Amino acid sequence: MTQDLNKLAGRALMVDVAGDTLTADEASFLRQHHIRAICLFRRNVSNLETTRKLITDLKATIGNDVLIGMDQEGGAVMRTLFLPQAPSAMALGAVGDETLAYQVGAAVARGLAALGVNWNYAPVLDLNNNPKNPVIAERSFGADPVKAARLAGAWMAGHLGEGVATCVKHFPGHGDTHTDSHLDLPLVNKTRTALEQYELSPFHALLKQTPGLMSAHIIFPAFDSTLPATLSPTILQTLLRDDWGYEGVTITDGMNMKAIRERWGQAKGTVMALAAGADLSLVLQFTEEMAAAKQALIDAVTTGEIHIERLAQADARVSAMAARFSSQQREYSAEQDAADRALFARAWANALTLVGYVCRPDLGSKVRLVLQADAPSDGVSEAGLSARVLIEKLAPLYDLEVVTYQKRSDLDWATLPQDGAFTIVASTTRERYDNEQHTRWQPNLHLALWNPYAAGDLACPALVTYGFADAALNAVVGWLKGELEATGTLPAALGQVHDLAAPVMPIP
Repeated sequence: MTQDLNKLAGRALMVDVAGDTLTADEASFLRQHHIRAICLFRRNVSNLETTRKLITDLKATIGNDVLIGMDQEGGAVMRTLFLPQAPSAMALGAVGDETLAYQVGAAVARGLAALGVNWNYAPVLDLNNNPKNPVIAERSFGADPVKAARLAGAWMAGHLGEGVATCVKHFPGHGDTHTDSHLDLPLVNKTRTALEQYELSPFHALLKQTPGLMSAHIIFPAFDSTLPATLSPTILQTLLRDDWGYEGVTITDGMNMKAIRERWGQAKGTVMALAAGADLSLVLQFTEEMAAAKQALIDAVTTGEIHIERLAQADARVSAMAARFSSQQREYSAEQDAADRALFARAWANALTLVGYVCRPDLGSKVRLVLQADAPSDGVSEAGLSARVLIEKLAPLYDLEVVTYQKRSDLDWATLPQDGAFTIVASTTRERYDNEQHTRWQPNLHLALWNPYAAGDLACPALVTYGFADAALNAVVGWLKGELEATGTLPAALGQVHDLAAPVMPIP
């Protein structure tokens, strides 16, 4: 029993590695602790061949009974730069075409299968009912639960058809939060009826279709007044398993996120999550905390806090998923790569959405472009769009003057020349504009190239792309040149100017 417990405890964890090559120390750690589930990030996936080699080495270390997971949602949450850059969920929501969503989901899976990734933490089923949400935005298919479920279901069908597992998230719903759970513990204080009619609706609709589900680090007092969903038996066992009959794999969101780590820690949080009904605890970033989480599970079985059968049940579910979706690397031809890029380019172009009445500046005219110089990662998505990239796209079109800033508060709009030049503000980060910027900034056109809700923050017309992939920028250029029209429809209301009010749970 001791050997079985040691193995089961390690197999209840999904962990990460430091870089794009597997070190000898990492391989030894994985073998010693019986880890068989690995989560990859941008730092792990530098190019196609290196990533394939990393996954081959992981399998040689762990065995073929592995889960290799990655966040490959589309839009700003694409870990790979070398694969075709898929449209965000909200871009697909703006188009509203289920066939296109199916094709995009299949193409995303083809890229992952070429690497040997067999589990994608997507699609996002959170709904856009809170414009102040700092972390979801374009990652959601929209505000309407029925339409979102239809599009997400089509995306999933295409994805699963290519043999790569999906993982709907963030259950029971992250859409109506003011707070990023990477930074604090959000609270969604709605009645159970309201949650069932809205947040839970797409999860319930697609539960039997998805082999995987990720929990949210959010407190829902209607179900559990003290514990976030990730740690709540009422949510993960009673609601999800007993009431809804879900039989797939449930994984926690990252246990290194402050919502969990600063309150319970990754080790204790892992015990609570597995006891609550999770099958995998996503323990990240700190090797010593991975080892501590495994030991905490062993201790919890020894003391009777968790029964060994709970770990065996979790292991069986994970093994069934790994058997159904193998990590075998498949061919991804240059012709298929080109076809998928063309598909994604068409989706990005069809998603372009106008907010307000927009006039294009005349080609060759004086245009002033105002944007942030650098757009670092927000800790959830990858880094945003650098000024240089957009400047290179627009410079051939206009007599371009560029005004850059490091922080929006650095820019005094009153200091800009009053010379009649057509002024474009480009939003290249997820950050929203505040009331002062709403009042003082007066551009002729706003290019909302990341967070669509930013389009509602400035009192001017906007062109919304739902992302900043190269194909999305090419679509903007096509629109500016009059070669294509913006035919997308906002899948969610923009709401009011962002404020900083954020109900969170205090750290005990």
